[in-house]
Amino acid sequence: MSAIDELVGELARLPGIGRKTALRLAFHLIKSPEDDARRLARSIVHVREKVHPCGRCGNLSEQDPCAICQSTRRDVATLCVVEESSDIMAIERTGEYRGMYHVLGGRLSPLDGIGPAELNVRPLLERVGAGEVREVVLATNPSVEGEATALYLGRMLQPLGVRVTRIARGLPVGGDLEYADGVTIAEALNGRREM
Repeated sequence: MSAIDELVGELARLPGIGRKTALRLAFHLIKSPEDDARRLARSIVHVREKVHPCGRCGNLSEQDPCAICQSTRRDVATLCVVEESSDIMAIERTGEYRGMYHVLGGRLSPLDGIGPAELNVRPLLERVGAGEVREVVLATNPSVEGEATALYLGRMLQPLGVRVTRIARGLPVGGDLEYADGVTIAEALNGRREM
């Protein structure tokens, strides 16, 4: 296998990158100054060494606990449950939400072998069971798997005596939070409903 084929193969493994885009990226990197390629390689290695899930919420961060969990200006009584850390970034861009977060690390997908045991459900139930949380906002993606995850979590959380809400359907079905615009996410958060 040639060096170009190897690079194209690795780039094509990234989400949303097909073989054609991977080939275009590979040739861009080859044509770029060597310092640019080395800087990119260093950045990838650096982020892998420094960024880890927060021990409290699961958000990817260089600190543990993360900056959001450390903040004294956040509402600890409201907990927003998301699938991935990228969803936190999307919600934070709106400036509308001031509570805490919990990252599941995915969504229920039986076809892919992802059940409740593969997600950060137990730490969520422990956080809510500690008594400080009064509302849990389920902000999973509006896909079939995201809806199934929200329904499952709603059933698990109801007996704990907290208000369980779901973000409104201002987001397109099949879409991901990280790609939605800030206004759409803000409207979805403001229009959340009881489960």
